[in-house]
Amino acid sequence: MKSVTMFFRNKDIAQVLSGAFLISFSGVWVKLSHVPPTASAFYRVFLGFFFLLVACLWRRDYMKLTSGRLLLMVSCGLLFALDLYCWHASIQYIGPGLATILGNFQVFVLAACGVLLFHERIRPRFLLAIPLALTGLFMVVGINWNALSADYKTGIYLGLTTAVCYSGFLLTLRKIQTDGRSYSFFFALMLISLSCSVFLGGHMLMSGDSFDIPDTQSLLSLISLGLFSQTIGWALIANAMPKIRASFTGLILLLQPSLAFIWDVLFFHRPTDLLNWVGVIVTLTAIYLGLTGSQGKE
Repeated sequence: MKSVTMFFRNKDIAQVLSGAFLISFSGVWVKLSHVPPTASAFYRVFLGFFFLLVACLWRRDYMKLTSGRLLLMVSCGLLFALDLYCWHASIQYIGPGLATILGNFQVFVLAACGVLLFHERIRPRFLLAIPLALTGLFMVVGINWNALSADYKTGIYLGLTTAVCYSGFLLTLRKIQTDGRSYSFFFALMLISLSCSVFLGGHMLMSGDSFDIPDTQSLLSLISLGLFSQTIGWALIANAMPKIRASFTGLILLLQPSLAFIWDVLFFHRPTDLLNWVGVIVTLTAIYLGLTGSQGKE
């Protein structure tokens, strides 16, 4: 009990938990904004950039840029653009709850990177987690894969692609946060958001997508997405991330998909029976086993 109390009193852990809670509403804001997926992704980071710019000017928070560090930020922005593009599109097909759960399959990608790049050891529970995760997923989406519509399958594929891009984004962000002494997370996130918005905005221009915001609800939803999800949520996580093990951070971030699925059911009346709920629990348990199934070399 004492260890649990110390867990929640840890300032860095509390920041990551708070950030995950705010980001869990991202799918809600996307669903409530009456704009195409790429547009909602663009406004998330574009508005987030301005909020972060104000924060940097107010705090006089800057970062000495080198060509290597700038390249890292641009790469991070590109990975985040791919992540948001796939995830926002996935939401349109399968809803924010399942799309967020699939995106958090990133733990398996991060665990593989931990083995290959950071020489972490794999425990037997990790090997158990993979088939368990797939079992849980089929319980959520339905046992009969062939009975699913083409759009639903596309949403699942996009959600899994999100997991790969999300992993690359988290690893690159962690590298930026631990690079050098003159670190400023607000400034770093501002430039990442700016580069991400350039990639997404460029894609919209080439595709002929509209930048129009049709109504007040869409505007307020997009502002909330940019302020709470992109700015405050990620600032809390990014500030604490270098002080917590990568796999442990991912474990805490499980709060995000759990709440996202609950919001999907509560706010959008997602049809969910007992088998689906059991599938959600099995999938999240598998993600937990995947996270704790890798052990650092220390």
